Amino acid sequence: MTWIVAARRMPVAPSGGGLRHLLPHELAVAPIRAALADAGIAPQEVDELILSNALGGGGNPARMAALAAGLPERVGGLSIDRQCVGGLDALILGDALLRVGAKIVVAGGAESHSRRPHRLTRPGGVEYDRPAFSPFPDRDPDLHDAAARLAERLGYTRQHMDAYAVESHRRALAQPPRGLVEGADSFTRALTMGLAARAKGIAGAISAANTAPSADGAAFVVLADRPLGPRPVKFVAGVTLGAAPEDPALAPLAAIAALSPGRLARIELMEAYAAQAMATIDLAGLDPLVVNPGGGALARGHPIGASGAVLAVSLYHGLSEGRGMAAIAAAGGLGTALLLQA
Repeated sequence: MTWIVAARRMPVAPSGGGLRHLLPHELAVAPIRAALADAGIAPQEVDELILSNALGGGGNPARMAALAAGLPERVGGLSIDRQCVGGLDALILGDALLRVGAKIVVAGGAESHSRRPHRLTRPGGVEYDRPAFSPFPDRDPDLHDAAARLAERLGYTRQHMDAYAVESHRRALAQPPRGLVEGADSFTRALTMGLAARAKGIAGAISAANTAPSADGAAFVVLADRPLGPRPVKFVAGVTLGAAPEDPALAPLAAIAALSPGRLARIELMEAYAAQAMATIDLAGLDPLVVNPGGGALARGHPIGASGAVLAVSLYHGLSEGRGMAAIAAAGGLGTALLLQA
C-alpha cells in the first residue's frame, strides 16, 4: 500500500510574474523541504525524487532539485517529460517504486514558463514555440484551435465558457488553497462576465478569459510505504492512457473510465481551457458540484509540468473523507487520472 503523507506547493504565478526569477529546481526546493517537514521525514530517508518538467533546457532538473533541497547525494533524481500530465505521472511512478522496495519517494513537478529557453530548429535557426506532439501534421493541432473546435462541436458558446471561468475564480476566492509554502496564487481575481467579455479572443470562442494563462510553479507530495505523519491518505490507483492526438482535451475520458471511480467526494480537474473541463465533466458524467470546489487552473494558471502535481496537492488537502480523483489532459492525446482515499 502506498500513502501520500504530505503535500506542498508554491503559489502559481503567471509567466513574467512574481516567480519569474526562479529556475525549475529553485522553485522545487521550498515545497520539497516543507512536505518532508510536515511528514516528519528527514531528507536522509528519501530514496528517490521524481520531477516532471516540460519546458526546461534539458539536463536532469530532478537531480538539481534533489541537491538544492538537501537530499542525500545518493538520490539520483528522475526527470520526466509527459507535458501536462507529467505531474500526476510522477506520483504514479513513485507508487511503482514503492511497490518494488522503495520506502520514501518525493514526486511532483516544477515549471518556469518565464525562464524557458528559446528553441531553434537546425539547420536554419528557425525559432519554434512548441515541438510536434504527433508525427502526423493533420493530427497535431494548435491547442487553441483544438479547444475551439471542441467547443463548437459540443455547442459551448463563449458566454458558457466565460461563465465557467467566472465561477472558477469565484470558488478560488471563496475557498483559498491549502498547502501553499508561501503567498497566494496571484492570478485569482473577482472576474465578472463583463470583464470576461472584454478579454482578447484567441481562436473561435476561446478567449484569454476562458483559457488558463501560462505560469510558473512547483508542487510535490511525499509518498511512503506506510502511514506516516499527521495525515496519511491512501494512494488507490493511477493510470495514463493515450487517445486521439487531434482531440487532446478528451484524453482524460479513457483514463477516468479505466479507474471506474464510482462515487467521488472531490475531483480536481485540469482547466487548461474551460471547454476542456466542461467537456470532461459532461462526457464523463462527473458531478460539477464536487469538481474543483476551490477553483481550478483558470483562476491560477498552468505551469505545464507541475500542473498535475498542483491538482494532487489540492486533492490531498481538500479530501476530508471518502474517495477523490485528479485528472488531466496533455497535448498529443494523453490523459492521466488517479484516485485517493481519505
